[in-house]
Amino acid sequence: MHIYCETPVLDYTEHDLLAQVASMYYLEEMTQDAIAAQLGVSRIKVYRLLKQAREEQVIQFTINWPVQRAPEVEAQLCNVFHLREALVLRPSSPDRSHALARVGQLGARYLEQILHDGMVMTVCLGRSTYEVIHAVRPGFQGHVDVVQAVGSLALATPELDSASLARELAAKLGGKAHYLAAPMVVDGVEAAEMLRGQRDIQRVLAMARRADVALLGVGNLDPATSEFTKGGYLSANELAQIRAAGGVGDMSGQIFTVDGLPYTGGFNERVIGLRLDDLRAIPTVMAIAIGEAKTKAILGALRTGVIDVFCTDLDTAKAVLESAAQTREALSVPNPSSHLRTNDGAI
Repeated sequence: MHIYCETPVLDYTEHDLLAQVASMYYLEEMTQDAIAAQLGVSRIKVYRLLKQAREEQVIQFTINWPVQRAPEVEAQLCNVFHLREALVLRPSSPDRSHALARVGQLGARYLEQILHDGMVMTVCLGRSTYEVIHAVRPGFQGHVDVVQAVGSLALATPELDSASLARELAAKLGGKAHYLAAPMVVDGVEAAEMLRGQRDIQRVLAMARRADVALLGVGNLDPATSEFTKGGYLSANELAQIRAAGGVGDMSGQIFTVDGLPYTGGFNERVIGLRLDDLRAIPTVMAIAIGEAKTKAILGALRTGVIDVFCTDLDTAKAVLESAAQTREALSVPNPSSHLRTNDGAI
């Protein structure tokens, strides 16, 4: 047993003490001097414990931003992409520094409305899903189990990994976390098939496929930010080749084209997790993504037919709708070669 107190006056485990000090300071509104006196430690020790509690997420802060939506743009997204629902945050100021956190809060409020006792939810890794899960309020009245949708990613920021997200969300929703004990990407297709054949991995993937709700983000294959590159699974050159072959983004580690079709270059088969067809069969799939840099990736993601509920901000929504309109216009322009006859052997 590890004791943080400078004098052994209380029999606390490490986590117990962090939670106790945090409760005394933030809930009971005791001063750091008063906490130090009651626990028999120095004031600087209390300060360090509070700092450690924040770093280890014993304390989590949620800022409830004012939420204003854009119903007319939401209706456009639903109409163009056949969505069940769109959640579009209307910015209250030009400052976009907290845009993703605010959109995450919008997504969290939606999940709190649709989730109920006995459901199963599956989650993917990433900053967007982290913001939604972080904004879900503790004390949910129900028991919702949470399953990893994809394996863990090497070198990922720990709190953004799918295992950490599943654990945090299950704790908030009063359910159990079910972990996919595998890497997200393996070295080859044969290795992936072998891992998928393992009993424990089969069981968790089957549970994820039967989920009632899935939460995922959209990646844009930017080598500067791609978790595939950070994890060493794809070099910048390989990522550039995938983009040159038509890949524009990924969901659940599955790369797709701007037309919403799966990338066929072999990488998707190396991913241990849910495929696009698996996600398409889940009753409610919510995706969250923002940013001009992700416009093409989001357009492709919406065209996969996987997403039922899309959560974003107004600028991103407008950019995606404009991109979709431009694509439709390009497709409607006749190809001159299509009017050239070939019945005389000449094109």
